[in-house]
Amino acid sequence: MRSQPVKILFAIESGSRAWGFPSPDSDYDCRFVYIRPVTDHLVLQQARDVIEFPIEGEIDAGGWDLRKALLLALGGNAVIVEWAKSPIVYEEVSGFRQRLLDLLAEIVDPAKVSHHYLGLARSHVAKIGSFSGEVKLKKLFYLIRPLVALDWMEQRGFASLPPMNLGECLDQTEIPAQASDEIRGLIERKSRTREMGLGPHPDRNRALSRSPLWSPRNEPSRPRQGQSRPSAQTCPCNRILPPGG
Repeated sequence: MRSQPVKILFAIESGSRAWGFPSPDSDYDCRFVYIRPVTDHLVLQQARDVIEFPIEGEIDAGGWDLRKALLLALGGNAVIVEWAKSPIVYEEVSGFRQRLLDLLAEIVDPAKVSHHYLGLARSHVAKIGSFSGEVKLKKLFYLIRPLVALDWMEQRGFASLPPMNLGECLDQTEIPAQASDEIRGLIERKSRTREMGLGPHPDRNRALSRSPLWSPRNEPSRPRQGQSRPSAQTCPCNRILPPGG
């Protein structure tokens, strides 16, 4: 990584360890945001806006150029918001994440972000709905997480962004107690089984199947259009750059 002519603004843990449902053998998903020297932008052949590495053992690392991250955030992609909120930080330019979070609070439309989670939920409802019997716990959580996030957002009028951690999100969401208990039980089960361990299909879990969180037939509520936010032309992104950036 140090051979790359870039400045890392922050590096964090993403994936199940940061989401709050790791397995003992979960990979370490290191994600980072970086900027390139000004001279790199004064050439005809632009460098890629992502940096990727082959997976080595338990380490899966990759990062985005800051410009790419902010453009995706303006479009409602939740990833950079989650990275900025990650509870596990490996490296950071002093104060950058807080400046980024302050900026994201201005430029990110939660209603657009909810469409991101809605898309995740739809895709995993379709995948899991095609299975019978037990399903991989990992896939089950890939469905549960966006559904809980959507419930959290709906209960706040799609005006705020949800916590990254699933347990924290559950603590702040009003869902049937039995469904919440079942999800927490699955978190505990995943914490002591391998990454590809199996869990009950939601249709066979009485608490989940009766909860509004799970219904392959009834999609989560579609949010209304949010308020006007800065565009790519008006985004005040320069103020978060570190000195000399």
